[in-house]
Amino acid sequence: MSAYRWKNFHEDEDRPEKPRRFGVTEMRGPHYTLLSQNLLQDIFESMGQFVDGLKFSGGSHSLMPKSFVKEVIDMAHQHDIYVSTGDWAEHLLRKGPSAFSQYLEECKQMGFDTVELNVGSLNVPEESLLSFVRLIKSGGLKAKPQFAVKFNKSDVPVGGDRAFGAYIVPTPRSSEFVEDVDLLIRRAERCLEAGADMIMIDSDDICKHVDAVRADIIAKIIGRLGIERTMFEASNPRTSEWFVKQYGPRVNLFVNHSDVMDLECLRGRNLGKNHSSVLGSSYFLF
Repeated sequence: MSAYRWKNFHEDEDRPEKPRRFGVTEMRGPHYTLLSQNLLQDIFESMGQFVDGLKFSGGSHSLMPKSFVKEVIDMAHQHDIYVSTGDWAEHLLRKGPSAFSQYLEECKQMGFDTVELNVGSLNVPEESLLSFVRLIKSGGLKAKPQFAVKFNKSDVPVGGDRAFGAYIVPTPRSSEFVEDVDLLIRRAERCLEAGADMIMIDSDDICKHVDAVRADIIAKIIGRLGIERTMFEASNPRTSEWFVKQYGPRVNLFVNHSDVMDLECLRGRNLGKNHSSVLGSSYFLF
């Protein structure tokens, strides 16, 4: 059964019903701007079929009353929308391993579906990262590690130490960051092998600005990990348009709430704005 007919991309292919494995649209929740419960309700009721996930970015849920967070999660679930914690777990690890387990239990009780791990901020060995992924999965939640293409130089193994699970001699932390897409892919592959459901790719240094999109890096990541196992942050409408034009409607994107409808138009009927000449928020076409 399909949600509706995709046009202009594949005439013989339908937009699948949720839960979707590809063409996933994850929406940023309260973070840069305050979204009231009424606004979220309006978005879900008018565009819920186009929204697959809601993400509490930047640990915003930690500043809100638990009752409010629970109501938002329940509202999302009523529209078949999964809810992600965003990158907050790394802050809990400072309190010790037991704090992370308690955090996972609380996430489960609140109704969160996905726990995101910001790999760059965790500052843990690779095997520890994999153990966190397995711990999330054993708790009945989905795991989504988030990777950036730049690594602390002290974390990049030298040539002979790149084998899976190789022991890396600890080195003092460096203040220098270097680009290493092969290391990103290798660690992401190991996370997927450990049970991760999706790999989130940070937009910084890759696709934050459409005029500086690193098409070579994006192609390599998708080619190795697969389009269904990766999600890219599209921080503006022009970037969303670039991804859909390059990879079609199957690409998984994380966008602002104001860009959801425009992205769906780009995915399907190709009625989105021409962002090469026009910038702005989404609009409706009837």
